[in-house]
Amino acid sequence: MHSHVQTISGGYEAVVVILLFMALLAYSFAGIFTSRAYKPWPPYRYGLWMIGIVCVGLTLVGPLATFAHTNFVGHMISHLFLGMLAPLCLALSAPMTLLLRTLDVHIARRVTRVLKSRPLQFFTNPVTASVLNIGGLYLLYMTDLYSLMHQSILLYVLIHLHVFLAGYLFTISLIYVDVTSHRYSYIYRSLVLIAALAGHKILAKIIYVSPPNGVPTGEAEAGAMWMYYGGDLVDLLLIIILCYQWYIATSPRALAMRDDV
Repeated sequence: MHSHVQTISGGYEAVVVILLFMALLAYSFAGIFTSRAYKPWPPYRYGLWMIGIVCVGLTLVGPLATFAHTNFVGHMISHLFLGMLAPLCLALSAPMTLLLRTLDVHIARRVTRVLKSRPLQFFTNPVTASVLNIGGLYLLYMTDLYSLMHQSILLYVLIHLHVFLAGYLFTISLIYVDVTSHRYSYIYRSLVLIAALAGHKILAKIIYVSPPNGVPTGEAEAGAMWMYYGGDLVDLLLIIILCYQWYIATSPRALAMRDDV
């Protein structure tokens, strides 16, 4: 595989850096601008957005991206940043809520209708999001996709885009911080999360025993360990947030307020 690796072009890196920098500026300006008319945008959300953008950037450009392009361990570390940590940080920064605050009322209503449309309800269903997220990883590592993506820059970009978007959909389908098309019960989301975590761990064990095509055994074992234990750290954050939201929603005060409505 290594002999067929294509070096990521400088043009590609420049485009990625520009887009990420624009996303960083747009979020910051939107938060500052809307804070004049609405409740001040929480400072910690700026920090979460920045961390999420940095995680994406580290995955796509720079030393880690180069390492990930030539070594399975680096690839798996990038996977943790791009598919797990970045989506979690970006989801907690509530970008859609900020967008709706920024838009004109009439346009915001149209966007809200789109967010509540049936296609988006389907994709944000925890089961659908889990299949796209975990199922996509099985497809990547148990077929020739992993080796093929190192021979095509287009496939490389598409797979990384899928990993990020699937990870983001999975995150927002389980924890409700931002605007959402439909709210599912905590029991339902918890069961889906348990199943998804099990699927993620099983895949890590499969990679450890049976490496993807073209991946040396030593790299596969080390990468699988990163996937197994590194994923635990992000998963733990997801579990804590979901349990905390569940606790708040079922607290005596929350139930009393619900009964008064």
